[in-house]
Amino acid sequence: MRKDKGLSGDLDRLPMLTWIMFLKFLDDMEHIEEERAEIAGKVYRGVIETPYRWRDWAAEEGGITGPDLINFLTLEVAKRPDGTEGQGLFAYLRNLREYNSTRGRRDVIATVFRGLSNRMESGYLLRDVINLIDDIHFDSSDEIHTLGRLYETLLREMRDAAGDSGEFYTPRPIVRFMVEVMDPQLGEAVLDPACGTGGFLTEAYAHMAKQADTVEKREVLQSSSIYGGEAKPLPFLLVQMNLLLHGLEAPEITPDNSLKVRLSEIGESDRVEVILSNPPFGGEEESGILNNFPEDRRTAETALLFLQLIMRRVKRGGKGRAAIVVPHGVLFGGGIAARIKADLLKEFNLHTVLRLPEGVFAPYTDIPTNIIFFDTTKATGDIWFYEQPKPAGRKKYSKTAPLTFDELKPCLNWWNARQENEQAWKVYGPDLIETDDKGRIISCNIDLKNPNAGDLVNHRTPLEIVESIQAKEQRVLAIIGEIKRTLSEMA
Repeated sequence: MRKDKGLSGDLDRLPMLTWIMFLKFLDDMEHIEEERAEIAGKVYRGVIETPYRWRDWAAEEGGITGPDLINFLTLEVAKRPDGTEGQGLFAYLRNLREYNSTRGRRDVIATVFRGLSNRMESGYLLRDVINLIDDIHFDSSDEIHTLGRLYETLLREMRDAAGDSGEFYTPRPIVRFMVEVMDPQLGEAVLDPACGTGGFLTEAYAHMAKQADTVEKREVLQSSSIYGGEAKPLPFLLVQMNLLLHGLEAPEITPDNSLKVRLSEIGESDRVEVILSNPPFGGEEESGILNNFPEDRRTAETALLFLQLIMRRVKRGGKGRAAIVVPHGVLFGGGIAARIKADLLKEFNLHTVLRLPEGVFAPYTDIPTNIIFFDTTKATGDIWFYEQPKPAGRKKYSKTAPLTFDELKPCLNWWNARQENEQAWKVYGPDLIETDDKGRIISCNIDLKNPNAGDLVNHRTPLEIVESIQAKEQRVLAIIGEIKRTLSEMA
């Protein structure tokens, strides 16, 4: 693929590789379904029809190649492998419709391929790639396991490339920790409204799959457990493939910006029991998106917009719970941020804040982050804080020496038997809300320091001191920005 002039980097190569693997995977699954139907004496109607199945155009090593292959993939009308003229492959796949009203694989395929295009210029190189992919057997559990590990490696490479363009992805230990403490149960719906490549959703699916020990439970797992939203075409394709490889047959991922729905129109039927997410932060949304939020809760900070969306979509009556990764700025922010946090404390039970050290999200950012956990059992009383220690013998985590799940085990052990210690303390949530004499929110600061850390000697290098000053300046500028936006709204 590196030889092809149409592909300039990993962000071009990985989508190409993924859609090719996607179609081979589907054909192998079709073979399994056909065999099951034959044993049962039934007729199986394939998801993809002749001559668009992988076996029709890709499986023969000396099959369609060169310009004919490119034309078959990309043209609306093209010469097909069987010699007839008709829809090109992508045109056919984009227009697939389900045989009945139930959402299934045909809908998933159509949605995926509406956001895809072929980037390879050489049909001969593409044929070489297809021949290699054809040697993968997705109906073999051993090869699926190997491919799963390979695919996660490819995702990490893509994430490294995407990090340069503002994409942030959640490290696997953090994902696993959040899923374990949230403990989604079979029969509950799990949502990630900004799911990226599907880290939270695949982990939640695997967690619930252990509980699906009957045919009926398996059906529940497949039909009403995992939901997501992802607006960008590349991550949308990757999350579909990721979930399919993990065993979810028809992923329910919406290819839209989850913020496009007016907040006031979200009702009980749109709410779910569990929300796990690391929403984008630091970006800005168009004015049309901001209009979906209450006028005094509109902000340029996407993390705060997603926090409001999640608060609205979590199921009420004590059944709903959420775990969200947020930057420090959300915790200390004033103005609109303070009003949103006051809503959180008054309407939900913010029971835990896990404070993460620097470098956990390397190489994407060194911005300090936190995970907030809340549920709908009551209004906030005590808020527990747990400060994850820095790595032993080092100042921070890094890409080459990342956070491991074992380092989170002390917090996992503490979770269900909470006591104050060097890492953990609690405060009374309502005391954090400050109002003026008219009852308007002045501040709601949840960016609290660890009172049990002790007086640590801090011998910092000049570079570290400069970086610390720079971080504080950025915090000041963020606060000034919120003040300016507030004043503009009042004008």
